[in-house]
Amino acid sequence: MSSGNDLTARARIRDAAIALFTERGIAGATIRDIAQAAGVSSGLLRHHFGSKEGLRDACDEFAMGQIAQIQMRFTESQAVGALAPEAMALQQYLVRSLMDGSPRGSAMFAQAVEHGERWLATTHLEASDPRAYAAVLGAMKMGMFLMRDQLSAVLGEDVGEVPGYLRMIRASVEIFAQPLLTPEQAGQTLKELDRLGDSLTGDERSWRMPSMSKD
Repeated sequence: MSSGNDLTARARIRDAAIALFTERGIAGATIRDIAQAAGVSSGLLRHHFGSKEGLRDACDEFAMGQIAQIQMRFTESQAVGALAPEAMALQQYLVRSLMDGSPRGSAMFAQAVEHGERWLATTHLEASDPRAYAAVLGAMKMGMFLMRDQLSAVLGEDVGEVPGYLRMIRASVEIFAQPLLTPEQAGQTLKELDRLGDSLTGDERSWRMPSMSKD
């Protein structure tokens, strides 16, 4: 069983890894750099996590768990705990992990979508395709963080820092607080989408959106 000091060291290593992984990406943060930032030896880091991949797994699990708790508290009490600087750092880490493009990042997004589906089932919201609803909503929310540089440039302040972050989140709350389409417009659009889907030819059904991959 780990001692209290070991648990404190483990948390310091994890927190240092989250910060460096966010700043440099998974490939750019070395075991030595993380250990140095945490004030421990590389050997102690390996003792706790085994490898950088093991450390990343622990960081992913911790960040996802913390964000899920924050979202649950907000849903239950509407307390704006998600605006705390600690939560901002975790959100930025999760986005960086997704940008890494690894199977682990993809699996993490899939897990987030499953959480979203379960949340959707507890609400009064209507969705003909709950999985697509949860997936697109998650992608839209992540998009704010993926476009941090572009948003910061047009807003004139860094949305990765508290004042800019609050401004960005406030705008998103105002967007979600009011419908952008009337019920009639939404209904007509959905009918047109159904009509379009039914009328597609074989060639049209095989069309694929061009990849945005850097590969």
